[in-house]
Amino acid sequence: MGDSQGRDEVGRGVELLVRQVGHWQHPRWAAPASRGNLSRADLVHRLVQEIANLAADAEGQPRRSVPRLDNDLVLPDQLRVVAADLLAAGPPEETLARAATEVAATRTAL
Repeated sequence: MGDSQGRDEVGRGVELLVRQVGHWQHPRWAAPASRGNLSRADLVHRLVQEIANLAADAEGQPRRSVPRLDNDLVLPDQLRVVAADLLAAGPPEETLARAATEVAATRTAL
């Protein structure tokens, strides 16, 4: 039953973040994030990479770099894809908790 809660938390966090940024245009993506020395786009891409790493670990696969595409408007879709991969991998509760924490921290920093 705990896995279901973790899955729900990750899914809900990703959807909230996508709703928060899904309508952004390039200037808003290029603006600095409130955390670190990164643009908002760089911060979201860092989250995409972290979630992809967690998914690879859960699948027992090597970690791969997620391409940083020229168009920042694809970042919400990239996040949805890697989050779906993570959830499909059936990771342990600790991994889901870490993913949910990363998503929430990114939302706050945007």
